Amino acid sequence: MSRPPMDMHARGLPKRGLIEMVAGASLISLTSVFVKLAHVGPSVSAFYRMAIGGVLLFTFLLIARRWRPLRARQLPWMLVPAAAFAADLLMWHRSILYVGPGLATLIGNFQVFLMALAGWLLYRERLGLNFVVGVILSLAGLYLLVGLDWGAMGGDFRLGVVLGIGSGVAYAVYLLATRHAQRSGELRVPTMQLLCVSTLLSAIVLGGAVVVEGESFAIPDAQTAWSLAGLAVIGQIVGWVLLLRAIPQLPASLVGLLLLLQPALSFVLDVLLFDRATSGLDWLGVGLALVGIFMGSWRPARRAEGAETEASLAADAARETRGQSG
Repeated sequence: MSRPPMDMHARGLPKRGLIEMVAGASLISLTSVFVKLAHVGPSVSAFYRMAIGGVLLFTFLLIARRWRPLRARQLPWMLVPAAAFAADLLMWHRSILYVGPGLATLIGNFQVFLMALAGWLLYRERLGLNFVVGVILSLAGLYLLVGLDWGAMGGDFRLGVVLGIGSGVAYAVYLLATRHAQRSGELRVPTMQLLCVSTLLSAIVLGGAVVVEGESFAIPDAQTAWSLAGLAVIGQIVGWVLLLRAIPQLPASLVGLLLLLQPALSFVLDVLLFDRATSGLDWLGVGLALVGIFMGSWRPARRAEGAETEASLAADAARETRGQSG
């Protein structure tokens, strides 16, 4: 058995990994802003995000000779995650338009609690005190953000909150379906290729949704064009490439913490760019929700499991915090 690498804390955290992690989370925080800036419907922006991102990923895999042939029986295992991913984006993009990028992104991150509950029910994973405290803090934060004036909120705002929660449920289904397929041994596909195929399949589902809704695929102006390009290239590809490079270099707990830059920066950008009215209680609510999400997603590694477990936990924290779809 090979000796595990020296503990990260003992030799210091890698500067490059920290920079890539912060940069990746920051870039992904822009995705909700791009959705808001694009002058197209939420289904259309979701379609172009997946279509452009999927084509670029496929091109990269071909050029790098990293594409592996797929078996016909593997495709059905990818359809459920792709449909769930599409449903996530359909609801999340609408939520962004109704309640703003910051709140929609923050609410979507509540799916970390659904993932923890699913792990408990399906895989007998233990729920610690940190999970209970995380739920309490996050619900308290959400109440401060939307509960105090719920009766005075307009119908679109309330619908946006519900859609934000729904998008979190759909994203949890996507993660659980992908995890089940991988654990069953039926879906042994490299991570980048799996992301590519899921993205392209989601684009097909979203394209169908655009047709059913009677929307146009036309891009009306230059602002929409660069917003959609930024949504696909910056959020879907560059941001996640940086995260995937950084995750194995950092402790799981730090990865979970740094990933919270995404909803935090989305909220700040919402305030700065779109003049979101925000009170002191709102900021307190955001803080409580972020702390709660971190506690709900944190999985302490046992020292005896070494660096490989630490990296695996970090990757799980990344997937189960809204980065990939957010």
